[in-house]
Amino acid sequence: MLLNKESSGSRWRTRPDGQGKVSGKLQYLTDMSAEGMLTGRVLRSHQAHARILSIRTAKALEVPGVHAVITHEDVPGLNGFGIALPHQPVFCSDRVRYTGDAIAAVAADSDGIAEYALSLIDVDYEQLPLLEDAEEAMKPEAILLHEEGNVLHHAEYRKGEPAAAFAGCAHVVEETYWTPRQMHTYMETEGGLFIPESNGRLTVYSATQHGLMDRRQLSRILNLPEEDIRVISSPIGGSFGGKDELNVQPYGALLALRTRRPVRLHNSRAESVRAGLKRHPMKITMKTGCDSEGTIMAHQVRIISDTGAYATLGAEVLNFATEHVVGPYQICHVEVEGFAVYTNNGVSGEFRGFGGNQAIFALEGQVDRLAERLNLDPWELRRRNLRRYGDPGPLGQEIAQTHGAMQVWEALAASPLMQEAELPHIGADDSEAPGTPAAMPKEPWIVTGTGAAIAMHGAGLGYGIPDPGGGRLSLALDGKIEAVFGYEEFGQGLIATMEQMLIEQYGFAADDLRIVIGDTDVVPDSGSSTASRSTSMMWMALKRLHPDFTARLLEAAAARTGAAVEGLKPGPGGIRHKDGGLLLSYTELARSITEPIVCETVFKYPTTKLERVGAHFLYTYSAIAVKVEINLLTGRVRVTDQYHAVAAGPVANPQGYLGQIEGGSSMAIGFTLTEDAVMAGGSYVTKNMDTYLVPTIVDMNGSIQVQPIEDLPEHDTYGPRGIGEVGSVNLAPAVASAVFQAVRKRVNRLPIEPEWLQATPFIPQKAVKTHVG
Repeated sequence: MLLNKESSGSRWRTRPDGQGKVSGKLQYLTDMSAEGMLTGRVLRSHQAHARILSIRTAKALEVPGVHAVITHEDVPGLNGFGIALPHQPVFCSDRVRYTGDAIAAVAADSDGIAEYALSLIDVDYEQLPLLEDAEEAMKPEAILLHEEGNVLHHAEYRKGEPAAAFAGCAHVVEETYWTPRQMHTYMETEGGLFIPESNGRLTVYSATQHGLMDRRQLSRILNLPEEDIRVISSPIGGSFGGKDELNVQPYGALLALRTRRPVRLHNSRAESVRAGLKRHPMKITMKTGCDSEGTIMAHQVRIISDTGAYATLGAEVLNFATEHVVGPYQICHVEVEGFAVYTNNGVSGEFRGFGGNQAIFALEGQVDRLAERLNLDPWELRRRNLRRYGDPGPLGQEIAQTHGAMQVWEALAASPLMQEAELPHIGADDSEAPGTPAAMPKEPWIVTGTGAAIAMHGAGLGYGIPDPGGGRLSLALDGKIEAVFGYEEFGQGLIATMEQMLIEQYGFAADDLRIVIGDTDVVPDSGSSTASRSTSMMWMALKRLHPDFTARLLEAAAARTGAAVEGLKPGPGGIRHKDGGLLLSYTELARSITEPIVCETVFKYPTTKLERVGAHFLYTYSAIAVKVEINLLTGRVRVTDQYHAVAAGPVANPQGYLGQIEGGSSMAIGFTLTEDAVMAGGSYVTKNMDTYLVPTIVDMNGSIQVQPIEDLPEHDTYGPRGIGEVGSVNLAPAVASAVFQAVRKRVNRLPIEPEWLQATPFIPQKAVKTHVG
């Protein structure tokens, strides 16, 4: 099966939430309103690093229409938040560390009044030295941003004797790679509606990827029992990791409880840019060596990750990068050292790919450079070093064994894009400059190139991190089959995938189902909607629930009708005879019971036995080939064709599968070619979307083909792997490889600057067909 925009089939279904979204009728959380609602606004620091001398709010409180002005003095519980390390102040009391730090918040009758009140809050600062560069922040003489030091986390992995191995290598390449600070650019910026209930509880309608974690954090801040807080977290207009951490929730909640009125708080795009999370910019230095036959013998890596002013999940992102700079290759001698470092820049945190994008860009760049030294086809070099079935994972850990790595390598080698590519002979005379005449368009200033890359990408949170799973199925008294899970729908198609699984595994019809997610009052703890884990966890939960729930449905039907259980099965519309005839509907069955039929499962995401925090057990494998056009007059690169081979087990939802790969690749095109949230002096230079270049549909109008590899070993019980991230992680090195083929320049910094390519002269070069494999 090959998935593309023209694909069709019986498993392609209309998304349950699709009509509402495309028509604009669906109400997102930030679209909500309530009677008597106030507007909330947050005052953020104008200094990137300073000591707070005083905060004066009296003038703001005197403004007619202002109902509350709050500061750190008004936080009844913990004045801090953060999933892993709750040290980011809700409100700063004595020091600000970046220009997004919150100082105060206002609730007023209107936006205008709230903004005016903010302008009247006086804050006196004493400026402190600014730390803009992560490596400078690591120096002993640097001012400390936190008492524990400027290094949030130090990660390392070593095996063998790299120094001795390098001495015996025939070829060694050394390079430093830089990756950008990228914005999530979700359509719905951070916001929500916060309602104090008459019974003393608080209802929070706000976007998150883990409602139960938000409730836990808000409980500490508000000094309220968790059961007094209800978080409703779906539907969301995009997240990609950016709403995994608390954002506006503390401020909306505190204002609502202070005023005893509903408060709506919704970030402007400019405020989202200023205070929202970004992808970690990284500097990755690599030294990689191989023997004369292309066996990679030694690999040395140093990672510097700018986590910004606060931790959020900076340590976990570094752990992931440390694992993925080794990737799908079996290397005998490895030394990896990484540092997540505090600076006065914007906070970096969770982002689709979670450190894998940066790591794989650098790793695959090294393989391409070694292939050039060897005068060897780079795809063949990958094959010679690729992990095989039975090999351990990147950290030497036990992993779920599949043939995925070789399967995607072979699939891509046979793809039309690779077979048709006219690849220049790697050992060509360097005096001959770029060009691929066989593929050249009519315009002589347009050159083309084809490149490829491969990746293995870990799913789940990894060893040592709580990663619960669970779900509930019931036959409700109104006759609906109710599936209840603690996940959030933020555009990834989770509801459609769950519906498809229930139809295929149980035989239900879509009309039989009611799917309930994203409400902490009713859902079990299914864990976070992150880390490419939700599809796997839903599949495993439904498999676990299937025997018991089906048996109880059939037993109830048999008791109601006198039919033999052995001759019955669940089906569309109700319980059926095994020959297909309808015995009774689910509504009729529900009328015969006095309480719902309920089955629940609780389990944990599968983890490796290696006692290393963050090490993964389940992996998705992906290989990608891209074709690019480079305009030598403007220096612009355009991706015209993509071919993805993905080994992620069975396809649960073909439409969603393709959508996730397409969506991930569009984000990766931005990461590779246009997006960089530039900072200077601790402030964003790109303050809004008018100067931040995000790929549009015009940039994605080329061919995208996806080849899913669905088979798993017979012993594998883990089902579909998540593919929400893998479509984004290896496009950048594939584009870099294609650029090299076209213009003979190696990319080591993203995004690829047009000025850099404009400096390349164009002289046609001979091309030699390279046969892959």
